[in-house]
Amino acid sequence: MITMRAHAKINLTLEVLGKRDDGYHDIASILQTVSLHDTLTFEEADVITLNCDRPELATPDNFVLQAAHLLRDFTEVSSGTSIGLRKRIPVAAGLGGGSSDAAATLLALNRLWGTELTRDDLLPLAAQIGSDVPFFLYGGTGRVFGRGERVQPLPPADLEWAVILTPQIDLPNKTTAMFSNIGPMSYTNGGLTRKLAARLSSKGDTPPQFLFNAFDDVAKETLPDLSTYWDAFHDLGAREIHLCGAGPSLYAPVSTKHHATAIQLLLQHRHGWEAHLVSMVGGEFFSTC
Repeated sequence: MITMRAHAKINLTLEVLGKRDDGYHDIASILQTVSLHDTLTFEEADVITLNCDRPELATPDNFVLQAAHLLRDFTEVSSGTSIGLRKRIPVAAGLGGGSSDAAATLLALNRLWGTELTRDDLLPLAAQIGSDVPFFLYGGTGRVFGRGERVQPLPPADLEWAVILTPQIDLPNKTTAMFSNIGPMSYTNGGLTRKLAARLSSKGDTPPQFLFNAFDDVAKETLPDLSTYWDAFHDLGAREIHLCGAGPSLYAPVSTKHHATAIQLLLQHRHGWEAHLVSMVGGEFFSTC
């Protein structure tokens, strides 16, 4: 049996450069995996099946099943697998949980089925599943381009702790809605992403003024009640608050574990909201056997 930890991500930068001819947007972003994770198990079987502790997620369009079938079709193996998925990453929250699960599936089944593909071989398959999936083949700190399918691993960010707040906000077709509400006034040229990538590669630090998400302002207008969560997060001492992806999750780097724990507990117990204390993790912590 193979066991995988599929980590969530936050966006240290997320710039939208413009709309492409295919209807997608070009982005420039620096992603960082964090300790919050789903757990997947993989065992040999005759067919491909998925059991999840949230049964409503075990549907044919789950990225885990898509990844398993895509890899089997590509490699023409005859094996199946019994997959178990324990969800801890909030769903449709901007944290990349489904994409991380898919990448974990590609990596695990490549090993279980002995298909001996490299990460470069897996990248085109990952890109077929979703824009964030290629990054999660690497984990850690990485710069992404295009729709997100082009990945450049970076030295680790020097951040230690962050608090993630996931508002209970439901927006149908959230990602599509968010991108449809972002226009040329919000487009940038990728400069902040390049600057932070260069900083990480040279000095290794992460100046707070380099953190950026193009959706921060758009989200406050598009997602109902987001400002209530944002303001409460700020009132508890969180600074440099930004969206994770297209939201609705928010994160804030915090300098000490003590301070981060206090903010997390107050969000949970004073407000009754879902909040997670997380540390930054590198790609080497992506899987366990």
